[in-house]
Amino acid sequence: MPLRLWVLSAVMCSLAPSLAAQQWNSPEVLALVSRGAARRQQVEADTTLQSYRAEAHGFVLFLAQVGSGLTEPPRLVKADELQLEVYWRVPGISKQTILGWRDGTWLPTDINYHRDHLGVVTNNYGNRIRIGEGDEVRDVLHPLSPQGLAAYDFALEDSLALSANTRTVRVYKVAVRPKSFTQPLVIGTLYLDVETAEVVQFRFSFTPSAYLDAQLEDISIVLENALYEGRYWLPERQEIEIRRRTTWLDFPARGIIRGRWEVGGYTLNAEFPPPLYAAPPIGGLRKPAPDATAWPESLDDAVAAVAEPVNRQDMMALRQQVERIAGDRALSGLRGTRIASNAISELAHINRVQGLTLGFGMTFQAAERRVAVRPYAAYGTSDGRLFGRLVVEAGLGTTTLSLGAGRRVQDVSDFLITAPVVNSLTSQETGQDYGDYALVDWLSLGARRPLADRTALTLSVGVEESHDMAVAATPARGTYRPNPALGAGSYARGTVALTREATGMAARKDLSGQLLLEGGTGPTDYLRATAAIRWQTQLGAGGLRVLAYGGVGGDGMPAYRSFVMGGRGSLVGYSFREFGGRSLAVAHAEWRFQVPAPAIPLGSFANTGRTFVLAPFIGAGWSERAVAGTPWAASDGLRSTAGLATEWFMGLIRLEAGYGLRDGLFEVTVDVTREWWNIL
Repeated sequence: MPLRLWVLSAVMCSLAPSLAAQQWNSPEVLALVSRGAARRQQVEADTTLQSYRAEAHGFVLFLAQVGSGLTEPPRLVKADELQLEVYWRVPGISKQTILGWRDGTWLPTDINYHRDHLGVVTNNYGNRIRIGEGDEVRDVLHPLSPQGLAAYDFALEDSLALSANTRTVRVYKVAVRPKSFTQPLVIGTLYLDVETAEVVQFRFSFTPSAYLDAQLEDISIVLENALYEGRYWLPERQEIEIRRRTTWLDFPARGIIRGRWEVGGYTLNAEFPPPLYAAPPIGGLRKPAPDATAWPESLDDAVAAVAEPVNRQDMMALRQQVERIAGDRALSGLRGTRIASNAISELAHINRVQGLTLGFGMTFQAAERRVAVRPYAAYGTSDGRLFGRLVVEAGLGTTTLSLGAGRRVQDVSDFLITAPVVNSLTSQETGQDYGDYALVDWLSLGARRPLADRTALTLSVGVEESHDMAVAATPARGTYRPNPALGAGSYARGTVALTREATGMAARKDLSGQLLLEGGTGPTDYLRATAAIRWQTQLGAGGLRVLAYGGVGGDGMPAYRSFVMGGRGSLVGYSFREFGGRSLAVAHAEWRFQVPAPAIPLGSFANTGRTFVLAPFIGAGWSERAVAGTPWAASDGLRSTAGLATEWFMGLIRLEAGYGLRDGLFEVTVDVTREWWNIL
């Protein structure tokens, strides 16, 4: 192995978190949290604050996150905007009234929320925490409750300044973990006022045994308080994220309920209306009534405005904080043994080198540790080959380590150019297979660690051996084109990838992408570097979206690692994979407009959508240094295309028509929209 791969191995090992012991339960921190617990009891007995009235404005968002590894940003499915009147009085009586409520749907759904998801927390959850009206979490001890002090470990991590309302306060940052991770308890961080030891912020999640719903993956909560009249810490901002997945299938798709609330307009010692005593904890509107309240802007604009702060304050940072405190302890509420698949096409797909291929996988999760074993096996009915993988993953703080080996059928492209289910249909029915394949046996050791809010570093080292594959199947109609000879022998290789994840939701401005450096040694030595960028911003009445990809490799780069473009998914209006080589750059830019359309009902919870997208686009690509023995040639300068796309059925289906502006052709494609390709 060359020096650069040994260096890469050493760097990867440095990703492992420090094993230095946290100083838990020192006399100083125990005295501090005891003051905090005592202060909570004093506040309950404080006769100077008998009641208050406040106003709350918030959003409850239902999101869908899909894609291999669940690293893709969540997509907005449904949004509810609410306005509340909040009353509180001693001893801990809280009543809330929903005065305004409107909602919108971006993807088909029939979700209903627990009533307490539509309101705010007025008492920092008291001594026992309940969520989902007790169906999701019930009676979990608060760390600063009288019984909680004995159930948790505490560690003083830092002292810092936090903004609370209009002032900056000094706080102690205290890590909290259960003495026993098998008990239904919380894990997180308390921020206590230096002077009074009152809770300024509380960021936390739960141990797996706290979740009563078998579909719950985890719940993350942020409570932020503000100081009023120099002595009362009252709710100011709250966020909750509830993540769910299926109980029997480990599939890269989850549903997310995310609530975000702003509380203000306090009137202290306000009169508590007598009728509220008999009212439910959260009364008022029972369903959305858009006309009941005058809203200052459209729901689309309101959601777009809240998308950026919600994403910036994403629960990812909280989960990383919790993972660091938990170390290798299990945090997911999902059961340990499940059927597993990274995509629908892993269960069944069709291509010309395997024919109909059937696969099956499992996930075996350790009961108390963040360790998972993931076997997968598949069989191609036309070529008679078995392939699959065995991967072991371990979580250590915020770092995920993986060790795997297997055999895969690998397309030459770094990115998908069509939905795999669409490729299966076109392969079987028309003989159009949008792939060029090599058979790769591999062994790899990898590590992934987040560096910032949406940025992560991934390193891997390993060996792989590539082999040629021949056409083995017969389509229902038409004839398959030959599969190029892409096998290149055995290589030791290493990669370094820096990834910035997309914002997701309804954000109108965003920049995401990946930088990747790959090196290998074998029959030849090579370096290969790629960059993929996705950028979107507002432009006039529409939005501009740019997708760009570029790569360059050395002369020793093997054929199955070369670059390709042309036709569906890369440069519409040219023959499929007409161009390629050891250097390539391709970009696609489109100006997207939302056009009103009648929403045609399609059952009880779906319709065709109230808008569709029109997107005139341009594209350009360039390649050089063709790889001998492959069917793709250098582009001989810049190749460009122009056309029009439309997305409909709530943005799930995309129709694209484009013309190659230089010796090209007119081409029309129909596909699922790109955001869903990874799970198909």
